[in-house]
Amino acid sequence: MLSSYPLWWLALPVLLLPVWWHRQKRQRVKAESLATARFLPSAPPEQLRVWQWRDKVLLLVRCLMLVALIAWLAATIFPWRGDTVLVDSGVDKAWAEKEIAAAGFSSAARMEMPADGLQWLRQNERDWRADARLLVVARADQIAMPARIPQFNHQLTLRTRATPLPAAASTSAAQQSSVAPAEQHIALAAAPSRAAAWRSLFAAFDSAGNAAIRHILAAEQSAKTTLIVWDTLSAAPPANWRAANWWIAIAPSPSSTSSQVAFPELANAATLRINGITLRYADSPRGRLWTSDAFPPRDADTARALYEAWRLLDAAPAPAYATPSQNFAAARSALPALAAAKPAAWLALALLALFMIERILAHARRH
Repeated sequence: MLSSYPLWWLALPVLLLPVWWHRQKRQRVKAESLATARFLPSAPPEQLRVWQWRDKVLLLVRCLMLVALIAWLAATIFPWRGDTVLVDSGVDKAWAEKEIAAAGFSSAARMEMPADGLQWLRQNERDWRADARLLVVARADQIAMPARIPQFNHQLTLRTRATPLPAAASTSAAQQSSVAPAEQHIALAAAPSRAAAWRSLFAAFDSAGNAAIRHILAAEQSAKTTLIVWDTLSAAPPANWRAANWWIAIAPSPSSTSSQVAFPELANAATLRINGITLRYADSPRGRLWTSDAFPPRDADTARALYEAWRLLDAAPAPAYATPSQNFAAARSALPALAAAKPAAWLALALLALFMIERILAHARRH
């Protein structure tokens, strides 16, 4: 079991309390009246301290109850952190120390900033006391600007520093053209009569993309393969072939028997029309399957339309805007996001059950 506050396990020595309690129990000496006892002076009954393990079950239940209580405290959330500085591991150390001193956090505790620092802090803000202050020192590109200004229950100061542009970003256009293009590895399985058309298509892709992406064709699939072109419906592809996308050239009829045998997922394929090209696609354990009557293109216009359609489908996500330095005032009305908190409810139930058993056994022991 993972503990939020494992220091509670240092309280395990309290298990000696039930043992000590049972050791201190006294048992009254059993007295029986005799016929001649009336001639003897009366004496009060005596109690002897008896060290016998007669109540082993009760002792065991009490020990288990204490263990469950300690485990519940170790997994339960109690704010305990004070002023803290979250430092990005890749930030300039000298600049970070300067910002920490300027913000008055020189004596504050420090910890490494996790990925997506503001979101993580929002989910784990419960760990900090109400009077704690927070400082985040990071590179600007490590904290994306949120759509809405986040609210925190604690005063938060954010200090970011713009990352210097690499030397390649400041070169001239002529120098940029000499940078090696990105590579896309493609596995091509096609008959020799049709392989030439596919090679011409990807050569046109290289030209249309201004050499930003270079398509490398191979006859076998590898770990670098991102696209598989399958134009051999007379045989099924090897079972170990995997890629993010497959281009499958089907027979003129979409209900071709050979395509359904090799790729049964295409029987329930969805249809998408983009840039004048009709595409059918379906997901499979081997990757996403794409098929179209335009595979392979038979003229330059179809090849250009296919290139534009695929570029729209494969568009890269927009870059995130960096968050500038700013201060966030404490908003006590903002409820903390406890999405990552997992209260140990089962421990509380176990503790309640053990307490009920202990009371029953103690009552039975007295009677």
